[in-house]
Amino acid sequence: MPARLRLIARAGGMLAALVVYLILHGSWRALRLRSPWPPRFLGRIASVVGVRTTVIGSPAPRDVLYLANHQSWIDILAIAGASGSAFVAKGELRDAPLVGWLCTLNHTLFVDRGDRLGVARQIDTLRQALLADHPVTVFPEGTTSAPGELLPFKAALLGAIDPPPPGLRVQPVYLDYGDAREVAWLGDEPGTTNAARVLARPGRIALTIHFLEPFDPAGMGRKAVAARARDAIAAAMRRPQ
Repeated sequence: MPARLRLIARAGGMLAALVVYLILHGSWRALRLRSPWPPRFLGRIASVVGVRTTVIGSPAPRDVLYLANHQSWIDILAIAGASGSAFVAKGELRDAPLVGWLCTLNHTLFVDRGDRLGVARQIDTLRQALLADHPVTVFPEGTTSAPGELLPFKAALLGAIDPPPPGLRVQPVYLDYGDAREVAWLGDEPGTTNAARVLARPGRIALTIHFLEPFDPAGMGRKAVAARARDAIAAAMRRPQ
């Protein structure tokens, strides 16, 4: 199938999924029930995009902060589908056509990493999100990295867990796209350009999500938490898959 037709077919599949899941979500809300459909919808969109997700390990279902490496906007779709997590993501993603709106459906918290004066507000927002009954994911590299690369983890937002809420655990998460290097969203590439390339890509994208061993962050401090999570992901990257 030509690339343009693949793009159109996948965009049509996303629209069809949106209609179905909005009906389901609206029905749950009309009955005043908590809707489980936004993260399931994002997981479905990952599948429509062409992602075949394999999960290794067990995601903690609540009272947990996931710290994950970050390569693509697909990360959010796949982690949400696998775990029901909400997210802290860079502010630029909010303005990406369709993708940004999809993320808002799942309680994504958008932050401006360059807004140093707003860090305290962002920390407070994250702390409040951690009190909800679902996981929250932070990408502590602060941006997307190239395949096989792991940037230093920034610890500023981890002030939200210094000290941590009672019972909170931190779970490192390693996302491995294998040979699908072109899914990475790097540099100043516009979100529309990256999304179009991914949607037009032939074949499937094999993504393995490794939910690594959770740990108790109590008494560690934000920099130590960031370092321990990064070390765990780096070790997983070095292991033969």
